[in-house]
Amino acid sequence: MQRDPGEHPSADLVARLAALALAAPARAGSTRLVAVDGPSGAGKTTLAEALAQRLDAPVVHMDDLYPGWDGLLESRLRVRDWVVAPLRDGRPPRYRRWDWARSEYGEWVQPDPSDVVVLEGCGSGALDSADALSLLVWVDADEVVRRTRGLRRDPGYVDFWNRWADQERELYAGDRTRARADVVVDTTPQEPPRHTRRMATEGQQDRAGVKGLPG
Repeated sequence: MQRDPGEHPSADLVARLAALALAAPARAGSTRLVAVDGPSGAGKTTLAEALAQRLDAPVVHMDDLYPGWDGLLESRLRVRDWVVAPLRDGRPPRYRRWDWARSEYGEWVQPDPSDVVVLEGCGSGALDSADALSLLVWVDADEVVRRTRGLRRDPGYVDFWNRWADQERELYAGDRTRARADVVVDTTPQEPPRHTRRMATEGQQDRAGVKGLPG
């Protein structure tokens, strides 16, 4: 496991993953398909976008493939039919983007052809298409950290967090995604040393009730 604390991936991590992706054999036709998977709020999207920029590759976001809030398990079929199947036929992925406001699939999307495609999101490393992946990256963080990040990014997610988390647990338990990953990344922020936390707490107590000081 590699620790890479914080919401923004380090340059070293991105460089390492890019090197691993390019060194791995192509398994989706002539394309290297890289999956960045893990539970909500772990930091998958920022890592996938940084990796794609480094590789000059398109990103397919699972958020565009899920058929609604109860569609995590069904999205595996979309990956198989709209991403993996075209790549194996020598064509770029072609998929319909889910319209979350209208609760239906919308326009067709087709990225430019590329030697590498990054597939990002919960379920991107599902067992159904595992044999097409050149690299599987699992990104995780403590649950409290993930929830805080997720709800800060999208406050409306609070009504769906538990509903989606139940689907994540079911999928990951059945597919053993983390255990199959080539690289595991933990983005949980590092805590300050204990004496630093104690000093901060004492300072807050000293300032309690004093007006006009910075919070």
